[in-house]
Amino acid sequence: MPGLLRGIARTAVVAGTATAVSNRVSRRQGGRWAEQEAQQQQAAQQQQQQAAAAAPPPPPPPAPTMADDMSSRIDQLKELGALKEQGLLTEEEFAQQKSKLLGG
Repeated sequence: MPGLLRGIARTAVVAGTATAVSNRVSRRQGGRWAEQEAQQQQAAQQQQQQAAAAAPPPPPPPAPTMADDMSSRIDQLKELGALKEQGLLTEEEFAQQKSKLLGG
């Protein structure tokens, strides 16, 4: 019987030691992976900042010319007329929108 207890005790010690070592290795690996991930995120942020700083600002949109402005107004008036013909706008609503387009 004492030999049996000694074997069980030895097995328990070995299993406990293995568990402790395994847990410690897991914690160390987790810490290393967290550091690597943090470094990668910092590097990615720095690259984004450098790319944003290096990129020239987009050119301003071209100013609308008088012809473009007039053609867009004509198109809007045509759309208003079509809405009025379909019965979606009343005569008063059409007149209000028309005066806004021509006055603005």
